[in-house]
Amino acid sequence: MSNWNTICKLSDLNPGTGVCALHEGEQVAIFMGAQNDQLYAVSNFDPVGEANVMSRGLIGSSGEQVYVASPLYKERYNLETGACLDNEALSLKTYSVRAVDGEVQLQLSA
Repeated sequence: MSNWNTICKLSDLNPGTGVCALHEGEQVAIFMGAQNDQLYAVSNFDPVGEANVMSRGLIGSSGEQVYVASPLYKERYNLETGACLDNEALSLKTYSVRAVDGEVQLQLSA
């Protein structure tokens, strides 16, 4: 039994943009970095706007940190840690993500 769930094909992702997928009953925003094709997965729920919209956010970087900016109120969240760069009280849940044989997979909960 695999502890990874296939979410979509790698070809479904475009660098610098996100897609939304349902994983274990939660909406997850999956992104491919614009510069390095790195995959990131965070909760699709915007804690400030209280809506599932993070997959529509814009990817950017600040120094070495790659972030997604909320499409509603523009808070920036580190795509690796989920920490908000603008308000340390906020964060997004992160997920382990990988690409295997052209498929994007998220790790299942223990």
